[in-house]
This record gives sequence, C-alpha cells and structure tokens, in this order.
Amino acid sequence: MKTIWAIADKRGFMLTLLLIITIAIMSFLNQDFLSIDNLVGITQFGAVLSLLAIGQSLVILSGRGAIDLSVGAMLSLSGVFLGVLFQAGMNIWVASLLAILFGGLLGLINGVLVNFCHIHSLIATLGTQYLFSSIALYLTSGTPVSGFPSSFGVIGQGMIIGIPIQVVLVAVPVYIIMWFMVYRTRAGREIYLLGTNDIAAKFSGIQVNKIRTLIFTLSGLLSGIGAVVTCSWLMTARADAGTGMEMESITVAVLGGIIVSGGKGHLGSVMLSVLIVTVLNSGLQIANIDSVWELAILGILLILAIVFNNILVTKKIAYGGNVTFKDKGE
Repeated sequence: MKTIWAIADKRGFMLTLLLIITIAIMSFLNQDFLSIDNLVGITQFGAVLSLLAIGQSLVILSGRGAIDLSVGAMLSLSGVFLGVLFQAGMNIWVASLLAILFGGLLGLINGVLVNFCHIHSLIATLGTQYLFSSIALYLTSGTPVSGFPSSFGVIGQGMIIGIPIQVVLVAVPVYIIMWFMVYRTRAGREIYLLGTNDIAAKFSGIQVNKIRTLIFTLSGLLSGIGAVVTCSWLMTARADAGTGMEMESITVAVLGGIIVSGGKGHLGSVMLSVLIVTVLNSGLQIANIDSVWELAILGILLILAIVFNNILVTKKIAYGGNVTFKDKGE
C-alpha cells in the first residue's frame, strides 16, 4: 500500500497518464478533435489560462488558505482599460503596457485588502471580483471595444513554425521566468516557507505581509498580460472576457498538486493540468456537450483533486514523510 501511494505522489506521471486518457476519450467522442485547427485553438486558450493559473498557484502556495477569485475580473477590466486607452487615441502598444501595469495595480488592491486590512482573501477577492466586473461593464456599456489595428493581432493570432505566438513568446517565457524565480531565488524559498509556516517565516526576518501583497500584485500582472493576449486574440476588449476563468485557474492549480493549505506543489505539474483542462473543455465543446455539463465536470474535477491531495497529505503523515512531494523544483 505504501508503494502505491508513493507512485500516486508522482504528480507528473499521474497527470501525464490522465492527459493521455482525456485525449483518447475526446478523440473517441469526435474524430475532428485531433485536427490541426482544434489543436491550435487548444494551445491558444491554454496560453491565457496558464498565465492565470501561475498567478493563482503562487497565491495559494503563500498559505493562509489564500485564493484569488478576481483573476478573471482583473483580466476583463485590464482588457477594457486597454480598449478605452486605445479609443482615446493612445498607441496600441503603449496601451498594452499600461493595461499590464493596471492589472498589477488591481492585484495590489487585493494584496492590501488581504494583508493590511486583514480581510480573508476569499471575501476580499470575491468583493473585488464584483467590483472589477461592474466597472468593466460600466465602461463598455456591455458593448465590446473593437477597431484595434491589424498589427495588434500578431500576439494572439500569429504563428511561428505552426505554433501560436502567444505560446512561444508569452506563455513559455513567463513560465520560465516564474520557474526561475520560484525555484532558483530567495523569493521562491520565502513563498514556500510562508505557505508552510508563516510564524517561522516572520521570525526568520521575512516581511510576511509585504511578500504576500507582492504575490497578489504578481497575480494581477499576469492577469494583465492575459488581458493583452485575449484582446489580441479576439481583436476586441470584452467586459466578460475573463468570466469563469477564476474557477478554471483554481481547478488547474489544485489538479496540478498545489495544496490548498499552502507551501506544497510545483509549477511544472500545474502546466500539465492546464493541458488537461483545456483538452477537456475543447473536447466537450466539439462533442456538443451542454455547457452546463462542462461546468459540472469542472466542479467534479476540482473536488476530486482536493480529495486526492488531502489523501496524499494524510498518507505522507501516516508513513512518516516517506511519500514526498516534488515541491522544491526537483
């Protein structure tokens, strides 16, 4: 039994197996699933989801049961902010940069509310989710902002040797930078220590509230980058562009092995879970499965992932720590 749980704890192996099974099922449901056009569409959506999932993962890793429910709303409002700036006559690339910084500002607001106003992240980000979504709707009056120059579409629609530019020049570089920061710098060690024992982190000289605020800010920045990619992909700025993506980012993070109590999990596994969720969503859409069932399956996946993670944690304790989590970049 001990050996079985040790194998189960190899998150990368388990997720790779689950990905293969998911692809096989989706291909059985629809023969067009493995078409080039569909695979490209999967990677395009996965690129944006990966940005939000990385930010969500870092927030959860920092501990205190932290979750950012506003990542989708930050993406929507940042995209609308880009559109408003462009309509006002600003250069599209300057507007894009400001939209990313604006996303960081929204994340900073979350960080301050959680860490300095001492509002639980679930409540604080639920409130800002409603606030940011409402502002986005107010600014657009529910009408998408369009008219972007064709050159702007290169980020979301362009290809390099058949691979979407948003994957090659955005998602992959961002992942590499975040991986290096988390697993090769002091900042990453501090994030894991915060999630494991924030009291010990405080006594070791780490400015706990400051670091956690910076993590929420980083989540906002990644949402801002996702907003630019989404606007370029759709060539419009929509007030509902990020609707539902907070649920997907949480599911991806937890499925990827990020323990909801914080301090354990690895970003590499999160990227595998991005592929699983995007393959699942795309396959169900192609098979004309009602969107209600898509949400239900996503919810079931989230619950099962949490249960699985909790069982592994329990078994690790029961076996004296011999079942190890690959949470330090090994």
